[in-house]
Amino acid sequence: MGVTSAIVLYAVIWFLTFLVIIPIRLETQGDRGDVVPGTHAGAPEKHFLKQKAWITTGAAAVIWALVAGIILSELISVRDFDWMGMLPAQE
Repeated sequence: MGVTSAIVLYAVIWFLTFLVIIPIRLETQGDRGDVVPGTHAGAPEKHFLKQKAWITTGAAAVIWALVAGIILSELISVRDFDWMGMLPAQE
């Protein structure tokens, strides 16, 4: 895996992890009972985005290390997903 591939893999894992972490501990205006007129009750009151970004960075680093280790060790390769036999024969 090249440097660019590693960076792209980390970015994809980071954003996927961030989307999973965003709704955790989210306090909406409806939860607090203080809905500002003209806004939706589901609008966030406290979102803790800075803390969630740091948590995401750490979690994504761990997940990336596991995935990169699997890829670099060739424990799982693209050929494992070639169920229809479309890849050329390996030399």
